[in-house]
Amino acid sequence: MCLFACKSNTSSPNETTSASDISLTTIKTGGNKMIKVAGKYNVWTKKVGDGKIKVLLLHGGPGFSHDYMECFEDFLPKEGIEFYYYDQLGCGNSDAPSDSTLWNIPRYVEEVEEVRKGLGLDNFYLFGHSWGGMLAMEYLHKYQSHVKGAVLSNMTAGVKGYVTYAAELKKKFFTRGDITVFDSLDRLKQYDSPQYNDLLMNKLYTQVICRLPIQNWPEPLWRAFKKANHTIYIQMQGVDEFHVTGNFKGWEFWDKLPDIKVPTLVLGGIHDEMNPEDMKREGRLLPNSRTYLCPNGSHMSMYDDQQNYFSNLIKFLKDVDACTFTADKK
Repeated sequence: MCLFACKSNTSSPNETTSASDISLTTIKTGGNKMIKVAGKYNVWTKKVGDGKIKVLLLHGGPGFSHDYMECFEDFLPKEGIEFYYYDQLGCGNSDAPSDSTLWNIPRYVEEVEEVRKGLGLDNFYLFGHSWGGMLAMEYLHKYQSHVKGAVLSNMTAGVKGYVTYAAELKKKFFTRGDITVFDSLDRLKQYDSPQYNDLLMNKLYTQVICRLPIQNWPEPLWRAFKKANHTIYIQMQGVDEFHVTGNFKGWEFWDKLPDIKVPTLVLGGIHDEMNPEDMKREGRLLPNSRTYLCPNGSHMSMYDDQQNYFSNLIKFLKDVDACTFTADKK
């Protein structure tokens, strides 16, 4: 009886929409959209908020996902800033092909351009964190004409300096005994051993990745770690943050920084795994940039120095959009 009543109530032309009349472009998806890249794969994107300031987020890793950036939802939309999550190919909600030839910087640059086109973005803001910052630099060098402003978050412009600084951090936070154990396990390549990972996570990562006790790390950050594609990470980076043995090895962008002309914010943390002096140097070499290092922040300054991080990010975006941006004196 209910079935017949429903049919009767929806029979009016003014109230009825048949399945054949529904356009895929009108179906609400909560901002989610799949975009085809490299001719045959799909990557996941999601629009959050509404506003004339539009920001595309490039997550770190490589091989991680957008998840750890979910704290952006608490800060940007209420400021009228619209932003887009995007899981790079092989990561998170995107396709994860087994073709190892896909995991290289030039192909990811072209992927970002395909995503930009798929989202219909132009005169937009590009935000890159960690590996996403490296990817942003490379993208800007080729496609900056589409970008109104850029944020390079927690990333320096060269691997050589990064590796040197990582060795200094190990000496700073490890005891002599820790170093002996760590180096012994390293030589044996026992990277999955509980002892190795305990030293890495509890002695180093809690100082330079996220300056909180492991048990207090935010859930989105843990989720990103659990979902990481280690095949991509190892091929491009190495076994962990302190071994660069993948195709990042030898990457240096310092000489190309002056070619990036768009307003740029270099954003980092004083306690970052990236050398603060290198981030300052990066800011000096970018001709139209501003640099801010969070005084209490590490690599995840968006969590361990949240207010400073987001207040400076939002100010930069609004300054550029209002044409009131002034670069630091070089």
